Amino acid sequence: MGVRRKYRKKPTSFVTAVQLDLDTEGFIYNKWGGKQICKRGDWLVDNNGDKYTVSHKTFLKTHQLVSPGVYVKSSPVWAEVAEKAGKVKTNEGETAYQTGDYLVHNNEDGTDTYAVSAEKFESMYELAEGEVDVDLAKSPPP
Repeated sequence: MGVRRKYRKKPTSFVTAVQLDLDTEGFIYNKWGGKQICKRGDWLVDNNGDKYTVSHKTFLKTHQLVSPGVYVKSSPVWAEVAEKAGKVKTNEGETAYQTGDYLVHNNEDGTDTYAVSAEKFESMYELAEGEVDVDLAKSPPP
Protein backbone atom coordinates (compact mmCIF):
# COMPACT_ATOMS: atom_id res chain seq x y z
CA MET A 1 0.00 0.00 0.00
CA GLY A 2 0.94 3.64 -0.31
CA VAL A 3 1.94 6.04 2.42
CA ARG A 4 -0.77 6.46 5.08
CA ARG A 5 -1.44 10.12 5.92
CA LYS A 6 -3.85 12.01 8.15
CA TYR A 7 -6.77 13.91 6.57
CA ARG A 8 -9.73 15.97 7.71
CA LYS A 9 -13.08 16.40 6.01
CA LYS A 10 -13.33 19.76 4.23
CA PRO A 11 -15.47 22.21 6.26
CA THR A 12 -18.00 22.41 3.40
CA SER A 13 -18.57 18.64 3.31
CA PHE A 14 -21.76 17.80 5.23
CA VAL A 15 -24.00 14.73 5.25
CA THR A 16 -27.64 14.23 6.12
CA ALA A 17 -28.33 11.24 8.32
CA VAL A 18 -31.01 9.55 10.37
CA GLN A 19 -30.61 6.79 12.90
CA LEU A 20 -32.44 3.51 12.25
CA ASP A 21 -33.86 3.60 15.77
CA LEU A 22 -36.79 1.25 15.14
CA ASP A 23 -37.75 -2.18 16.44
CA THR A 24 -36.17 -3.99 13.49
CA GLU A 25 -33.66 -6.69 12.73
CA GLY A 26 -32.14 -4.35 10.14
CA PHE A 27 -31.60 -5.16 6.49
CA ILE A 28 -29.05 -6.29 3.91
CA TYR A 29 -28.27 -4.35 0.74
CA ASN A 30 -25.74 -4.50 -2.11
CA LYS A 31 -23.26 -1.65 -2.59
CA TRP A 32 -19.56 -1.20 -3.36
CA GLY A 33 -19.28 -4.67 -4.83
CA GLY A 34 -20.47 -6.52 -1.72
CA LYS A 35 -23.29 -7.14 0.74
CA GLN A 36 -23.76 -4.51 3.42
CA ILE A 37 -25.59 -5.08 6.71
CA CYS A 38 -27.53 -2.36 8.51
CA LYS A 39 -28.46 -3.13 12.11
CA ARG A 40 -30.88 -1.48 14.50
CA GLY A 41 -29.26 1.74 15.74
CA ASP A 42 -27.06 2.22 12.64
CA TRP A 43 -27.27 5.42 10.60
CA LEU A 44 -28.67 5.93 7.09
CA VAL A 45 -26.45 8.54 5.43
CA ASP A 46 -26.86 10.70 2.31
CA ASN A 47 -23.43 12.03 1.37
CA ASN A 48 -24.13 14.37 -1.54
CA GLY A 49 -26.32 11.78 -3.27
CA ASP A 50 -24.27 8.73 -2.26
CA LYS A 51 -26.44 6.76 0.16
CA TYR A 52 -25.10 4.16 2.60
CA THR A 53 -25.18 3.08 6.23
CA VAL A 54 -22.67 3.63 9.04
CA SER A 55 -22.50 1.55 12.20
CA HIS A 56 -23.85 3.26 15.31
CA LYS A 57 -20.53 3.10 17.17
CA THR A 58 -18.53 4.57 14.28
CA PHE A 59 -21.07 7.31 13.51
CA LEU A 60 -21.14 8.55 17.13
CA LYS A 61 -17.34 8.57 17.27
CA THR A 62 -16.79 10.33 13.96
CA HIS A 63 -19.69 12.75 13.34
CA GLN A 64 -20.94 15.91 15.01
CA LEU A 65 -24.46 17.35 14.78
CA VAL A 66 -24.63 20.68 12.93
CA SER A 67 -28.42 21.05 12.79
CA PRO A 68 -31.31 18.55 12.84
CA GLY A 69 -30.39 15.78 10.38
CA VAL A 70 -27.15 17.48 9.25
CA TYR A 71 -23.77 16.22 10.40
CA VAL A 72 -20.11 16.85 9.69
CA LYS A 73 -17.37 14.26 10.05
CA SER A 74 -15.43 15.80 12.90
CA SER A 75 -12.73 13.20 13.47
CA PRO A 76 -9.65 12.79 11.27
CA VAL A 77 -9.06 9.78 9.03
CA TRP A 78 -5.87 8.12 7.88
CA ALA A 79 -5.76 7.20 4.21
CA GLU A 80 -3.48 5.66 1.62
CA VAL A 81 -3.74 5.12 -2.11
CA ALA A 82 -4.37 1.52 -3.16
CA GLU A 83 -1.57 0.19 -5.34
CA LYS A 84 -3.73 -2.66 -6.66
CA ALA A 85 -7.42 -3.59 -6.79
CA GLY A 86 -8.96 -5.65 -4.01
CA LYS A 87 -11.64 -5.81 -1.32
CA VAL A 88 -11.62 -4.54 2.25
CA LYS A 89 -13.78 -5.76 5.14
CA THR A 90 -15.85 -2.96 6.70
CA ASN A 91 -18.09 -2.74 9.76
CA GLU A 92 -21.09 -3.07 7.44
CA GLY A 93 -19.77 -5.75 5.04
CA GLU A 94 -17.06 -5.43 2.40
CA THR A 95 -16.09 -2.93 -0.27
CA ALA A 96 -14.31 -3.53 -3.56
CA TYR A 97 -11.75 -0.95 -4.67
CA GLN A 98 -9.62 -0.23 -7.73
CA THR A 99 -5.98 0.78 -8.13
CA GLY A 100 -5.72 4.47 -7.21
CA ASP A 101 -8.72 4.49 -4.87
CA TYR A 102 -8.17 5.49 -1.26
CA LEU A 103 -8.25 3.04 1.64
CA VAL A 104 -9.56 5.14 4.51
CA HIS A 105 -9.23 4.26 8.21
CA ASN A 106 -11.21 5.90 10.99
CA ASN A 107 -8.49 4.84 13.44
CA GLU A 108 -4.80 5.68 13.24
CA ASP A 109 -3.91 2.00 13.73
CA GLY A 110 -5.48 1.19 10.34
CA THR A 111 -8.76 -0.26 11.65
CA ASP A 112 -12.38 0.64 10.85
CA THR A 113 -11.55 0.77 7.14
CA TYR A 114 -13.49 1.56 3.99
CA ALA A 115 -12.61 2.49 0.38
CA VAL A 116 -13.40 5.64 -1.59
CA SER A 117 -12.69 6.51 -5.22
CA ALA A 118 -9.86 9.01 -5.65
CA GLU A 119 -12.20 11.59 -7.20
CA LYS A 120 -14.68 11.46 -4.29
CA PHE A 121 -11.99 11.33 -1.61
CA GLU A 122 -10.10 14.34 -2.99
CA SER A 123 -13.34 16.35 -3.27
CA MET A 124 -14.25 15.70 0.39
CA TYR A 125 -10.93 15.57 2.27
CA GLU A 126 -7.81 17.67 2.71
CA LEU A 127 -4.51 16.94 4.42
CA ALA A 128 -4.69 17.55 8.16
CA GLU A 129 -2.68 20.36 9.64
CA GLY A 130 0.99 19.37 9.93
CA GLU A 131 0.83 16.81 7.10
CA VAL A 132 3.17 17.45 4.18
CA ASP A 133 2.32 16.76 0.54
CA VAL A 134 4.26 13.60 -0.39
CA ASP A 135 5.58 15.13 -3.63
CA LEU A 136 6.97 18.11 -1.71
CA ALA A 137 8.54 15.81 0.88
CA LYS A 138 10.42 13.93 -1.86
CA SER A 139 11.70 17.09 -3.55
CA PRO A 140 15.24 18.19 -2.69
CA PRO A 141 15.52 21.48 -0.76
CA PRO A 142 15.91 24.63 -2.94
